[in-house]
Amino acid sequence: MSDGGSQTGLRMPQEDELFAVVTGMLGANRIEVRCMDGTDRTARIPGRMQKRVWIREDDVVLVSPWDWQDEKADVEWRYDKADADRLREEGHVQG
Repeated sequence: MSDGGSQTGLRMPQEDELFAVVTGMLGANRIEVRCMDGTDRTARIPGRMQKRVWIREDDVVLVSPWDWQDEKADVEWRYDKADADRLREEGHVQG
């Protein structure tokens, strides 16, 4: 069982990933996100997540910005509500 204070099992960003909050659904497997670096980006939901992981507005996701086009990104992970609340409490995500 978890002791509640540790971050065991919670996926944290790698060197090229950022926390983001979904601000809008654009359709065609694309979403609008506000990243924690202050940039609004259009993020693409990859095929491995389509119809397996449902993403809604105000969800906390982990995105990987594109190297060649900074205003776009790929969604890498979606946090469930409990994990998102924990990230907000610890100060990793604002909003």
